[in-house]
Amino acid sequence: MSERPWFAGEAAHPAGDAAKRHAPATLRNRDAIADVLARELPASGLVLEVASGSGEHIIHFAERFPALEWQASDPDSVARRSISAWAEEAALSNILLPVDLDASAEEWPTSAASAILCINMTHIAPWAATLGLLKGAARLLRPGAPLILYGPFLRADIETAPSNAAFDAQLRARNPAYGIRWVEDVDRAAEPLSLARTACYPMPANNLVLVYRLS
Repeated sequence: MSERPWFAGEAAHPAGDAAKRHAPATLRNRDAIADVLARELPASGLVLEVASGSGEHIIHFAERFPALEWQASDPDSVARRSISAWAEEAALSNILLPVDLDASAEEWPTSAASAILCINMTHIAPWAATLGLLKGAARLLRPGAPLILYGPFLRADIETAPSNAAFDAQLRARNPAYGIRWVEDVDRAAEPLSLARTACYPMPANNLVLVYRLS
């Protein structure tokens, strides 16, 4: 059984397929995220999703953006089995088999991408994973291509919502290396890599979408 917090509260697919995992939040946020993707993604090319989790997001996005090729990834074998099961059921030609990718690793199994998407990873992984994600984006993306992050973030210019403060405390109690990241810290880490934040979208449930582009 996976120890990863993004599997917390997930259940097997209602049809009884033990390989599939269902993240209830996916149904609540996928359309809002897709609306932002429609504004930020290129018209064609390969989108690499880092930390794909159950795989439900990438199936939804592949259906909505059929002109793009979608590469799922996750370091967790349970997640990769779930992604493969959902992809097999969807039978979409623009979804590639998931790859084993650890964001904090120096080398990734993918050498180039037209865009990189990462949903709900930065707060449930050590800070090294966020740093590795930024470094990987700087290696893989061409100038102008986006790195898109979704999840809870803290901002110095906005009072932290009580729900996010409580969630942050819960995460740090579970693992001191976890925690909701400050947007300003991500910005500072991205700057030396020639990644600049070009957009910040408020999202439901006190989440944000941050968009960084390689200069």
